[in-house]
Amino acid sequence: MNEHVYRATNLVGRTALRLLDVRMSWTGLEHLPRSGPVILAATHVSYPDFLFIQAAARPVRRYIRFMSRHEPWGMRGLSRAMVSMRHIPVDRKAPAAAYVMARRLLDEGEAVCAFPEAGISYSYTVRSLMRGVAALAQETGAPVVPVALWGAQRIYSVGVPDEHGREPRPDLTRGRRVDVDFGAPLTVARGEDLTEWTRRLGHLLTDQLEALQRLPHHQPRPGECAPWHPAHLGGHAPTRAEAAHLDIVPRSAISPTWGPC
Repeated sequence: MNEHVYRATNLVGRTALRLLDVRMSWTGLEHLPRSGPVILAATHVSYPDFLFIQAAARPVRRYIRFMSRHEPWGMRGLSRAMVSMRHIPVDRKAPAAAYVMARRLLDEGEAVCAFPEAGISYSYTVRSLMRGVAALAQETGAPVVPVALWGAQRIYSVGVPDEHGREPRPDLTRGRRVDVDFGAPLTVARGEDLTEWTRRLGHLLTDQLEALQRLPHHQPRPGECAPWHPAHLGGHAPTRAEAAHLDIVPRSAISPTWGPC
């Protein structure tokens, strides 16, 4: 398949990372198969998470098909690029079409990345998870590679709105550090309970994410106000309870039994 649009987009992304002097590192890339169907189940900490996951996957030459909110498909110009790159539009009110498209891509041997939190967590903890990843893996037999990333939230993410209802703007400070970790592949057996499997995924993603959050180069400096770091690890982001009214979570999502109380 001709991937010229994806290659051009990747070039633009890499150029932007160089201009911002973003320092990326990744671990566990050996867990991402070089070919064949695979589902990436990623934590969601920033708007451009897809950019960093794709950049980390570049050494194994995989073009990842991302499941993303459907709004870009309604924008002229951008819609054609999203279709060309075979990304998957997700309408939260009617997610069945996205599931069918993801299943078809997996049947064709593609790599599909889902964000099972269905949104960015304001507390920077792993929030409620959807069962879609487990269902796709069970139906297709594709392995699931859990992915965590950290550092991207300092570039462009959610935040507590100010008195005018505005969330933080992108921070283009140069020299940010971004880490991506690919975990060992998981499988979902026929007949396995999808809710229990998804709960285990929540615990695994939490362990991966917190391991990155605890890295020395991601720690707030003494006395620094750090709304970009989770409260239970010494930052000043909202706690999970404080973020509850900000996190818009689908009713069908599984509430956390993982992470801080």
